[in-house]
Amino acid sequence: MFRPTSKPARAAAKAAAVSLSAVTACAATPATLASAAPAPVGTVARQPVPGEETEAGTAGPHDVVFVQTSGEKGNQVVAYTRTTDGTLREQGSYETRGEGGRLRGAEADGHQASQGSLAYDPREGILIAANSGSGTVSVFEVDGAKLTLRQVTPSGGGFPASIAVHDGVAYVLNAGTGGSVQGFTIDGPRLEPIAGSRRELGLSTDRGPLQYTRTPGQVGFTDDGSRLVVTTKANGSLQVFDVDDDGLLSAEPVTNDLAPRAPFAFTTGEDGRLVVADATNAVDTFTLWKDDTVRRVDTADTGEMGTGRIARNGGTVYVSHAGSDALTAYQVDASGRLTSLGRTATGAGPTDLAVSPAGDYLYVQTSENGGVETYRIGPDGGLTRTGTTTVPDAVGGEGIVAP
Repeated sequence: MFRPTSKPARAAAKAAAVSLSAVTACAATPATLASAAPAPVGTVARQPVPGEETEAGTAGPHDVVFVQTSGEKGNQVVAYTRTTDGTLREQGSYETRGEGGRLRGAEADGHQASQGSLAYDPREGILIAANSGSGTVSVFEVDGAKLTLRQVTPSGGGFPASIAVHDGVAYVLNAGTGGSVQGFTIDGPRLEPIAGSRRELGLSTDRGPLQYTRTPGQVGFTDDGSRLVVTTKANGSLQVFDVDDDGLLSAEPVTNDLAPRAPFAFTTGEDGRLVVADATNAVDTFTLWKDDTVRRVDTADTGEMGTGRIARNGGTVYVSHAGSDALTAYQVDASGRLTSLGRTATGAGPTDLAVSPAGDYLYVQTSENGGVETYRIGPDGGLTRTGTTTVPDAVGGEGIVAP
């Protein structure tokens, strides 16, 4: 189900793996993402704002990328700008004044085993970084590619691993000691704890050799901010809280039991459905009902190993597979049905993903070698790699944002 934790085991698993075609509801034949002229699939990208330059490769107001190193001897955020040829250029490195952490069993393919450990709030123009080893989060004020550290504050629990932001409220997912979420109001470049907002998740997060499979994977808001969703990986559930106008959560979540599935990370579809990357090497779409229960709409077997993180670009989602060094892509139609768009090979251990606001580039962390790969997104969702960057001291790092 999860990626082998040692290189020999990983090599053996790769050698023994059976190559499977992605399964979709309409039995489409996958196109190769990197092909020169794949058939159009109707990818929906963000519409440009007046005066914005959106030509592929053009440097503009949305060409900044922030990458977290998750260093256990000192966490950092490294800032990059994208050049006109689609490569990244380092602009500075910023200490979070906290330490990264590593879960047991998580080797170089993402020490936090989560999605969203670095988050951006466009309303206040701040970046929030999770210091898993210190139990804190750091808040930076953002000015282009320049960061100014404004606050380091306790996360409200052990091993903060994921951060969600919506309309002046932030929730931090603490992955240790059974898991918990803690709410904060965003007041300028500072976070203030919301009294009474902490909720325990009651998960099995043992410290055995496969601890990274048992911790929660992501916290995130629905598009309208009315619900907060937590993925629990090998605990096999989606936990859903209601969110009131003050940012407080319902006393208990609705726990949607999906076992033997292992939901790792999610994004929302254009219609508000949940699109989940599952560590059993599948992608699922769900309808989220008003009573916080979910119903599966469609599922696709990725045919890969180490399925984990996911990012959305209009009607297309991209999924990373740390165990088979690949990305897969799927079109999600208005009814939630999945159509495979094929596979792209990556560097070692792809984890977190970020799409540029203009929808023209995809950035992928390759945690095993501490790198970031840049891909130009074609009008049909196809990917063309334009550069590979080594981030200093970022082996095992997670967290990438393209504000």
